[in-house]
Amino acid sequence: MRLVNDGTRCSYALHEAGVALMEINNPPMNALSWAVLDEIRDTLTKALHDSEVRVIVFTGAGKAFIAGADIKELNDFTTAQEGADSLIKGQELSHLFMHADKPIIAAINGFCLGGGMEMALACHIRLADEAATLGLPEIKLGIIPGYGGTQRSTRLIGPARALELILSGNFLSGRQAESYGLVNRAVAKGTVVAEAMQLAGEIASRSRVAVQAALRAVLEGAAMDLYTGMRLERELFGVCYASEDKKEGAAAFIEKREAKFKDR
Repeated sequence: MRLVNDGTRCSYALHEAGVALMEINNPPMNALSWAVLDEIRDTLTKALHDSEVRVIVFTGAGKAFIAGADIKELNDFTTAQEGADSLIKGQELSHLFMHADKPIIAAINGFCLGGGMEMALACHIRLADEAATLGLPEIKLGIIPGYGGTQRSTRLIGPARALELILSGNFLSGRQAESYGLVNRAVAKGTVVAEAMQLAGEIASRSRVAVQAALRAVLEGAAMDLYTGMRLERELFGVCYASEDKKEGAAAFIEKREAKFKDR
């Protein structure tokens, strides 16, 4: 295991098979202050540029994934424009998660609220502890989600359920979040990081050429009409088809053995 720790509140450890466990550690609840947002951005950027990292598992230390923004910092602004501008850093970070060329799995281990929920929504895959607490409670402060929560939740679970979540500000358990479609699945209490690491290991064993093509096809295609998206799919399939990894994968299947991909 190789530990990379540029900041005091966010770091990642590279485990076997190219899986990086990236963790926020900002006690007591891993709140997203401006400084923490900067450290997450810097750590994530380093992990994305680390050639040994193939998949990232993102989680929080202690009893929280991320329990939201630092409420005290909300009082630093007085005008509508200042309030709007204050969201830019968080929105840019959520875009960095969503458009990463390496899969990012959120391992939601506890409180996942407000800005924390929005960062989880920006990850490619979400697993939640069955006892985790998830929600977008900004309405209780007289505001709305601002790091992409109104947009990503609607695209993920539809406008009716997104509005119920946003307008009530109510919390969901991990199991309820699974039934809503907010997370891929809820897992037994205390096992979410292990489950996420196992899934990450499976993904990391695949061809990086195909993994990156799949990410592009899904994420870029979602913003296109169906026929344009299918054209993109054909182009990316062609890239995979011409790769050495496709030849290795086909040979391994015929020979009934595990493929040994070289990412080219």
